[in-house]
Amino acid sequence: MWTVLLLIGSNLFMTVAWYGHLRFKGVPLWSVILVSWLIALPEYVLQVPANRIGYGQFSATQLKIIQEVISVSTFVIFGYFYLNETLTWKTATAFLFILAAVALAVSDRETRAEFTTRPPAVSAQVT
Repeated sequence: MWTVLLLIGSNLFMTVAWYGHLRFKGVPLWSVILVSWLIALPEYVLQVPANRIGYGQFSATQLKIIQEVISVSTFVIFGYFYLNETLTWKTATAFLFILAAVALAVSDRETRAEFTTRPPAVSAQVT
């Protein structure tokens, strides 16, 4: 549960960093980049622990797919309320396919990460 909550928080920051400036076309690009970097920093502070906590419960692939559906969900809400964009039936259908991909990937128990506390031993052969 913590993994998903951290990923949601992370994506909120990243969506604002990537797309929040679109309503401010008159602001110089260099300042938009600087502000976006400052907004993106908390995104990394949340994203890295989310992946660290979630890895082992989920594989890296599953974490990425979960992150993508959260990212798309966050953007659709942000786009609707902040950018005044509407959701079309084609966009909604694409979103449903993404949800199906998440359900499919997370249900695959065989791809779960094997988590060990120490790396495998490497044997050196001297010839």
